Amino acid sequence: MPKIVRTPEHLRLEEAREGKKWRRWGTYLSERQWGSVREDYSASGDAWNYFPFDHAHVRAYRWGDDGLLGFCDNRGLMNFSVALWNGKDPILKERLFGLSNPEGNHGEDVKEVYYYLDATPTHSYVRALYKYPHREFPYQALREKSRKASKHDREPELEDMGVFEGDEYWDVEVEYAKGGCEDVLVKLTVTNRGERARLVVLPQLWFRNTWSWGDDPTVIGPRPNMYRGGKDFVITEQVHLGRRLLYADGASRILFTDNDTNKRALGWGENERPYTKDAFHRAIVKGDANATNSRDEGTKVGALWELELAKGESATIRLRFCDEIKDKPFDDFDVTFGARKEEADAFWNAIMPQGMTDDARRVFRQGAAGLLWSKQFYFFDVERWLRGDPKSPAPPVERRAGKNAEWTHLFNSEVLSMPDKWEYPWYAAWDLAFHSIPIALFDPELAKQQLHLLTREWYMHPNGQLPAYEWRSVT
Repeated sequence: MPKIVRTPEHLRLEEAREGKKWRRWGTYLSERQWGSVREDYSASGDAWNYFPFDHAHVRAYRWGDDGLLGFCDNRGLMNFSVALWNGKDPILKERLFGLSNPEGNHGEDVKEVYYYLDATPTHSYVRALYKYPHREFPYQALREKSRKASKHDREPELEDMGVFEGDEYWDVEVEYAKGGCEDVLVKLTVTNRGERARLVVLPQLWFRNTWSWGDDPTVIGPRPNMYRGGKDFVITEQVHLGRRLLYADGASRILFTDNDTNKRALGWGENERPYTKDAFHRAIVKGDANATNSRDEGTKVGALWELELAKGESATIRLRFCDEIKDKPFDDFDVTFGARKEEADAFWNAIMPQGMTDDARRVFRQGAAGLLWSKQFYFFDVERWLRGDPKSPAPPVERRAGKNAEWTHLFNSEVLSMPDKWEYPWYAAWDLAFHSIPIALFDPELAKQQLHLLTREWYMHPNGQLPAYEWRSVT
């Protein structure tokens, strides 16, 4: 019989099965929340136009959040991602851009270059790569080129727009490693592939907006808060997650704002609070010195680095997010990363069948990484969505006969396997079942849990139907 190997990652999986919270934090943050059915409160069900990409940096989401290669807890209450600015773009690069279904000549389509490179089932080590052009990102040009293309033409891609010519781009490698269940180390390695250039890097941490909708505060708890704890660290407080700290090694500034909609920017009236979701965009891109909170508190924080690198030069940015005060938070940083990488190697070497070629092993491991990175926190309470929120205008009555109207029992608040976190940032019963086959090779407990969820009474319809997908569950 083959020898059974129990690596440190196998032990973490066993501990998770017994109740230890190795699965609490992971790369569960969506890459697109705008244009989703959950955020659509229109009469016609036109989700793409009700909440378009151009609103994403100024409007607080109702049911989730999104960001660039980020992580969050398994209830999506606290989120982390990376924002970038090349000095030319009209907005901060906070999320992946893509065309909506009406804009793309083949429907919705992400227009970015990024790769999921590695992951372990407990997210004890994960790695991904994003390529960011030196030149202005061609948001409008991609829309126009796609508009002129027919359904018989190939899809225009970012590479077709000339923005990578002469290797004029940045490689931004994002790595996460866990020092413990509640201890997440973050390493950003920025490499300039082109001529000397400048780049603003803004890792940001924020609370999902749970306070603007009029829910009972005795249920959701008091408004969470973040505030400066010292020169290079921030303290966060949230009723369910408790007190946590974000350490930023060598950040030039730490900026604070609130994750609240900028109603004034949308022409929706005056803002209820002075600091809004788009404050970092206004401070960095627009040069608005009054955009952020000078009192160093809020519900969204960003740690700022301003880099200038020659061709081929790299810079490393280090952060740590944990639940304990650490006098020297970065002393064991490199050792911890090295250990988690070695443990990831050991885990995958034990999992993969014998006799595979090196190329096949790389494909297997990166394919598994894609599955693990594509898990997403998904929140959707259909009855509440149809009814609307106490502090918001009542949704049009037409919705009661529209999408998902017969699925008022459906309540999803879980990390689920997604077909893709941008083009399909919602689960589909058939895809989830297919995913569970390869997932069972390296995380059978997760595969079982995902399939079991579909048959629970808050998923399955009383008539026995499984929920299909959010665009039409569901009918």
